[in-house]
Amino acid sequence: MAQKPRGRPKAFNDKTDQNTVQALGRGLVLLEHLAQGPGRTLTDLAEDTGQAVATTFRALQTLQAHGMVEVEEPGQLWHIGAGAFRIGTAFLRRTKVVERARQPMDVLMRETGETANLGIEVRGEVLFLAQVETHEAIRAFFPPGTKGPMHSSGIGKALLAWYPEDRVQDIIARQGLEKFTSLTITSDSSLLRDLARTRERGFAIDDQERADGMRCIAAPIFNAHAEPVAGLSVSGPAFRVSLSDATRIGRLVRAAADRVTEATGGIQA
Repeated sequence: MAQKPRGRPKAFNDKTDQNTVQALGRGLVLLEHLAQGPGRTLTDLAEDTGQAVATTFRALQTLQAHGMVEVEEPGQLWHIGAGAFRIGTAFLRRTKVVERARQPMDVLMRETGETANLGIEVRGEVLFLAQVETHEAIRAFFPPGTKGPMHSSGIGKALLAWYPEDRVQDIIARQGLEKFTSLTITSDSSLLRDLARTRERGFAIDDQERADGMRCIAAPIFNAHAEPVAGLSVSGPAFRVSLSDATRIGRLVRAAADRVTEATGGIQA
């Protein structure tokens, strides 16, 4: 009996343009743009993606038929749809971290009075998976699915601090060290020194490095091989999250991250 294909065509290793589906690629680009913010008009989407209006409209109609996008009246504003959410949640089900982190994040938010966040690294960027928001009027907001640079975020630096140096250098080479504020770390040597201090104290500090007036304190979550696989943080305005209180908050964040490590069968490094 002939063996059935296992899902990869003979041309699987062919990386040429002929081995991609252009229409699918255009649709995914539209989804990425819609995920970045509030509703967008057809004209805006066409301009932002460099596609013809007619092509963009056909792609949106196809995505709408599958529940991936929705259109809001009046104004003809396009949004991410419920279908995209259902598919996205399948990613979260791949790991126990999100489920096991929820209770420690709730406790952390109550202990510190600030927003608790959970994130991982995806292709050299931080991807936020979950958040427990503070009840304060002024607060940090990183909705699930938000991405950010690693060198200027608490979770990013908490992960980098326990990565092998060659992996850190590879991420720096690919992503760069973009300057966002006057306090952003923009040199390799400065970042490596900051990561060394992070390992010594057990937690990372983003001191207004991504956004003026906002601080973040983060710690890593480890897997069964003592490798950092996720990060837990609290973030809030600098007038509430003071540097003088960083040690106290850092201990709470590290304790919460260690509880998630233990709950998922990890080993603390």
